[in-house]
Amino acid sequence: MKQNDTIQTIKAYASKLRLCNIGSRLEHMLHTAQQDKPSYSEFLLDILQKEIDAKREKDFARRLRSANLPPRHDLELFDTNFSSGLPKSHLDELRELNWLAQAYNLILMGPSGTGKTFIAAGLVHQAVCNGLRAYMMTMEDIMGIIKMKELSPSAMTAYNKLLRAHLVAIDDIMLFPIKKQDAAGFFNLINALHEKTSVIITTNKAPTEWAATLDDEVIATALLDRLLYRCEVIKLSGESYRLRNRKTIFEEKT
Repeated sequence: MKQNDTIQTIKAYASKLRLCNIGSRLEHMLHTAQQDKPSYSEFLLDILQKEIDAKREKDFARRLRSANLPPRHDLELFDTNFSSGLPKSHLDELRELNWLAQAYNLILMGPSGTGKTFIAAGLVHQAVCNGLRAYMMTMEDIMGIIKMKELSPSAMTAYNKLLRAHLVAIDDIMLFPIKKQDAAGFFNLINALHEKTSVIITTNKAPTEWAATLDDEVIATALLDRLLYRCEVIKLSGESYRLRNRKTIFEEKT
């Protein structure tokens, strides 16, 4: 068999075995091997290692896209001196993610602009970097999935994805009123995640105000019972970062 035919056959076999990196970089690998002249075992080890590395990078990119993170989520840039309520030592401890192993929850509570979403997104990103399944969604997105899951296969897929997650961050919970029938669906989700998946909640409302938002004190009590069972409540305070750093479209004059 001619060399070109051999290469094409190897690529075909690699495709069937889903060894995508070998299939796309075979010529380069062979050229490098001709120059470096490794042993057969060294060459085989090298191509398999590169295949594993490529699969890890692809898997990380997929999980990062699926996490649905906002643009700002790098906790290295978070200024713990800007808003009070979360010392740097506590943030560093949260970033270690040991609390996920015990399915602990985290409630970040405080006025708008004090860093709740930033922290939640950063912890989700940290979880993804650690190889975990972690997602961030707004309360509105979550409610949309719950309402449509019996009607839309894609919504059901998204719902089941949440059930298999290690960490789910729900942003701006209780920002808008929720109908009583929809509140029951949200409770069912939290109940399914209870003691299996860690949940991060960001909210500008105290838990005592949730009953009014849900229009059902019984569901609100049951919801808080699940969320607060193993939970760290962090109260952030301070002025809004966005308002303090408000931009202008006009050139500043001195």
